[in-house]
Amino acid sequence: MTKKPARSALFKEALKRYSRVNPFRLLPEDAIEELAEWTTEIRAPRGQLVAEQAKTEIGKIFYIRKGAIELYYERDGEKTLGGRLVGGETFGGISILMNAGVAVRTAKVEDDALFYAIPADRFLAMCEQHPRFRSYFTEEFQQRKHNENYASILVTGQARDFLSRVVPFSFLSETDLDEMVNALSLIHHNAGTVLFVQGQSRIDYLYIIQKGAAELYYEQAGEKSLKGYLGEGDTYGGISMLMNKGMSIRTLRVEEEAYLYALPEKIFMHLCHRCPTFMEFFTDTFGKRMLDRSYAEIFARRILPKDETVHIFNVSVARLMNRDLLSCNQHVPVQQAAILMSRRKCSSIFVQNDEGQQIGIVTDTDLRNRVIARGLEITIPVSAIMSSPLSMIPEQMSVFEAMLEMMQKKLKHLAVQNSSGKVVGTITSRDLLAAQGQSPLFIVREIGSALSREELKAQQDRIPGLVQNLISSGAKAENVTRLIATVSDAILHRLIEIALEQNGPPPEPFVFMIMGSEGRREQTLKTDQDNAIIFRDVPKDRLPDVKNYFLNLGETVCTWLDETGYAFCQGGVMAMNPSWCQPLSVWCDKFTSWIHTAEAEDLLHSSIFFDFRGAYGDFSLIDQLRRHLSDSLKGWSGFFRHMTENALHFKPPLGFFRNFVVESKGEHQNAFDIKQAMLPVVDFARIHALKNGIAETNTMARLYELHEGGHLSTKDYNDITRSYSFMMQLRFVRQITAIIEENGKPDNYINPKKLSRIEQTMLKEIFKRVEDFQTKMSFEFTGQ
Repeated sequence: MTKKPARSALFKEALKRYSRVNPFRLLPEDAIEELAEWTTEIRAPRGQLVAEQAKTEIGKIFYIRKGAIELYYERDGEKTLGGRLVGGETFGGISILMNAGVAVRTAKVEDDALFYAIPADRFLAMCEQHPRFRSYFTEEFQQRKHNENYASILVTGQARDFLSRVVPFSFLSETDLDEMVNALSLIHHNAGTVLFVQGQSRIDYLYIIQKGAAELYYEQAGEKSLKGYLGEGDTYGGISMLMNKGMSIRTLRVEEEAYLYALPEKIFMHLCHRCPTFMEFFTDTFGKRMLDRSYAEIFARRILPKDETVHIFNVSVARLMNRDLLSCNQHVPVQQAAILMSRRKCSSIFVQNDEGQQIGIVTDTDLRNRVIARGLEITIPVSAIMSSPLSMIPEQMSVFEAMLEMMQKKLKHLAVQNSSGKVVGTITSRDLLAAQGQSPLFIVREIGSALSREELKAQQDRIPGLVQNLISSGAKAENVTRLIATVSDAILHRLIEIALEQNGPPPEPFVFMIMGSEGRREQTLKTDQDNAIIFRDVPKDRLPDVKNYFLNLGETVCTWLDETGYAFCQGGVMAMNPSWCQPLSVWCDKFTSWIHTAEAEDLLHSSIFFDFRGAYGDFSLIDQLRRHLSDSLKGWSGFFRHMTENALHFKPPLGFFRNFVVESKGEHQNAFDIKQAMLPVVDFARIHALKNGIAETNTMARLYELHEGGHLSTKDYNDITRSYSFMMQLRFVRQITAIIEENGKPDNYINPKKLSRIEQTMLKEIFKRVEDFQTKMSFEFTGQ
């Protein structure tokens, strides 16, 4: 706050004059005295600018003691809205109160002047304390607004100051900004007004929220999704005009009383043409928002009609869960707990400690397997047979994600907790099956009980249709790959069980290891086999027989996988290959050789082995190999340099002039391989994960761990994960189209001309970001 001056002759003169003229004489005597105390004296010669329209910040209110001020607004070299202020009048009050402290008109000293100046903060405080004083300025402001010219320049002045501080308008030159604000109009809407409707409303303006708030959403089957909120400075309509033929993508509803600036489409397009940085804001920022959305509306024109029943997977578990919880104390006998379950016809009961906290669960399966089958006394406390800790999910989790949780952890019950961590409900596999009888959970159950390869093949054949429904209803690509991986794991697990029944028990502990996209849990509808067998080390005299058993097992399993729909690996990386069916010590030697002695070319075909995980068997062998890998990598920067050199062989298919690079001839003429375009992201995640000792193999999980560990900034994490998800989504759509619409085999080739303008723009932005990540990686690991 401005330092308070001492009383003086100036105070006495100011007090005398303020007491005689409006608006000061509207104040009580003590308030006038206070303003007089804060008054300073300023002299200004003829011709001096006191303020410049739409630019000068007014820090004081001026009382003209002597002289005169000329007021005018200049547009296109012509002065309009002229006026003259003389002794006894004030200047600056309206600008401070009603125009964010920015001069509405230019003020120039016409005759040598003497001003009494009062700081803006004291003026505003006086307005707050004395409504009559404030009303003097607001009423004069309202009268001036009846003059259309004045109202127009007021909008222009406010807008210029407001927009000059808001991205992307701050990117514009002074000339372009002036052109823009001169074309603006200010519109008002009450709360609750629906301005635009998705897919129906035509957008002819760029709208900028000056005050208030609005809600964005996409409505589907009565459910609002893709929600977003716009506040002061946010825009709406740019992406629609640039890339969606002026059609509204989402519904816009005014949440709080709002004032919006409206810029005509013609001027907006002209500015985009004049200022590439301005346009890139919309293709970049809005593109990122699109990456974070459900993709249903983007792909709606290119996939078969939706199965409405699948939408149940997109709702939250809160919609399906049972809130009527059945609980008992941990000391209650098993018999009493069973009676409570029977009376309520519940398949589970939560177990509470003495403080009333849920600490475990007992299901009807637990009663059968842990009490009856073992012959235990029914008088033992229920805590002796409960499952603890509870497997819990948040109530906002989607039904689809809850289903995946059950499938991967082989659970039938999940506790549901609210945002405070309190258990508020339960959801069961039975609930999910009742909601959607042909759910993925049903398929996994069928796989687990299959007795033949033919039954497994029948379940595998259902995956494309299931994936199509999930994609068309907006399921995230990350969840779809989790689903396919879970189903594939279940099929492999069951095939190995059948093979072991046929071949007899294994002579030594072993693990069936999977690599590549299977190891990363990123299978799509076009995935071949990449697998191996690790068995425990044995004496040399036993090695031939032991290895022969596992080679036979590998041949059986790999052959059956091929018959079930998982093609043989063309490179021979399979457990039936003697090179990839080895004891643990040999596998450790292989990794040591790849890390310490290999050149970049040697690693080109072995990178998939660094994405390994166990699929069946003794997972401690996998853990031992991973520890060996981690220890071997320490201090070997050459390995990361070679891995990076190989990763840089794969470039996004984008030319020098930002056009797509496609095949010029052959079966896939005019198309590019989206799988190859995704490899740089996979390589980036793999190299950084190995460097930082991250055991995860899934690309998205690796990126998450890198971000959580502080190795990847939030901006980079959001950019790269959204980019990868969008490319994976496109890849799924292409494969579904090939299988269902073209009656062919799935492939990864995308013709960019068949993509919408939105998709093309987003892909180009994504490819530019991938190039940026490759540049960073190259500099970090190769110094180039």
